[in-house]
Amino acid sequence: MFSHIKNDLKAGLVVFLVALPLCLGIALSQGAPLFSGIISGVVGGLVVASISKSKLSVSGPAAGLTTIVLASVLSLGSFETFLLALCLAGVLQIIFGVIKAGIVGYYIPSAVIKGMLAAIGIILIIKQIPHFTGFDKDPEGDEVFLQTDGQNSFTELINMANFISYPALLIGLISILILVVYQFKKVKDNKMLNKIPAALVVVVVAILVNVLFNWFMPMFVVKPEHMVNLPEINTFSDFTSSFIHPDFGAFSNPKVYEVAFIIAAVASLETLLNIEAIDKIDPSNNKTPANRELIAQGVGNIVAGLLGGIPLTSVIVRSSANVNAGGKTQTASVIHGLLFIVTLALIPGVIKLIPLSALAAILIFTGYKLTSPKIIKSVFKMGYDQAIPFVITIIVMLLTDLLKGVACGLAVSAFFILRNNYRFPFKMIQEKIEGRIHYFIKLSQNVTFLNKGKIMSAMQTIPNGAKVYIDGKNAVFIDKDILEVISEFKKSSTNRNIEVLTENIKEVKLITE
Repeated sequence: MFSHIKNDLKAGLVVFLVALPLCLGIALSQGAPLFSGIISGVVGGLVVASISKSKLSVSGPAAGLTTIVLASVLSLGSFETFLLALCLAGVLQIIFGVIKAGIVGYYIPSAVIKGMLAAIGIILIIKQIPHFTGFDKDPEGDEVFLQTDGQNSFTELINMANFISYPALLIGLISILILVVYQFKKVKDNKMLNKIPAALVVVVVAILVNVLFNWFMPMFVVKPEHMVNLPEINTFSDFTSSFIHPDFGAFSNPKVYEVAFIIAAVASLETLLNIEAIDKIDPSNNKTPANRELIAQGVGNIVAGLLGGIPLTSVIVRSSANVNAGGKTQTASVIHGLLFIVTLALIPGVIKLIPLSALAAILIFTGYKLTSPKIIKSVFKMGYDQAIPFVITIIVMLLTDLLKGVACGLAVSAFFILRNNYRFPFKMIQEKIEGRIHYFIKLSQNVTFLNKGKIMSAMQTIPNGAKVYIDGKNAVFIDKDILEVISEFKKSSTNRNIEVLTENIKEVKLITE
């Protein structure tokens, strides 16, 4: 676990800087106490990463569950009752892992996963541009199209023009410049600079620039509302009183179990999608055990629920920041969790000096990496049956949310899969031998009920008096529906003077009157 500690230390710091405002923003958008977001960030780093076998996945508060959390707290009547539902959701996730429900993630087409990554990248850029310019009305971490401030992802870009904070914008531009310079080969090859994460340089420079503004140009300083906003914890009593515990007396409320199932199902699906996506961009091509991940997430949500946190999942934004920062093992995620505790305990004042526009620059750069033109070009080169699900996933995610985008991408992918199965279930060659027409039908590797219509249509075109050879030698799997179609064709062919010979095909006994 500590074999790549240098890499993981740098990556853990970068992930922490990215995760901190997101944890706070997601808690705010879900109507939960700010400290709840911190709790889930710590649990995602320390608990989930310690159990998970994913090398690069980072867990934390889930933006995709914002609407569900808001509606659930309202329907259950209190945040404490919701915490009980969250604990039960964690138990269900552990059960999902034990019964090996994680296999669901393996059936998501590659084009949809790539579309999801690209969409997250575009959403990151669009959502962070207002924060980059110093317009922070919408909370950090809000990923859905319709925002809590009454705007949507695109109208916000127009709306922000009236509220630009030029000091914040200048710091954002300086931050982007630093990140771009860090991509130069000379900088990458510099042994000293290579040891310092670009994100750390961005944060330090941003703080120093704003301090200089305060000293020499007080009118040009970044205002407190455009800085990281931490919950006030001045004493140990403040710390202990920040924890909220579940209302265990609500076990008799049937609504609790309904909410628990919804949270468990959505959180598990998002996690499975996210670990598939992270495995796609993992430079070492590690594969995450999906069922173990569900168990880890379940334990994490139980702990979060007991301490007063909000639902967590594996998160693409934090995980991709981990990949880009050179993270190698789970240690990076653990370090990011520890940094939450250390900074809150020792240097909360320093964290409050960080301009949100500097962190927005880091996230914009992360978004660009996810939406690399190389990825888009490679998908389009693979053909329209890959490009169309890719594009549909992106468009629907931009206009709705992650799950709807993936669902639409899956539906389009399924259409192409069905169409290809319908078009190529077999090869049929026609020859005329000694005055009689012969048909040679060779079944493909997998012939399922989806091919039934195509095979029946082909058999209907065979003229009376023909001789037909049906060969299943190349088939690894032949559905019983197909075997029944062949048996029926063989039986009915006697009325049309068609001779049917089968090879390597186990015919089925037909049920007759």
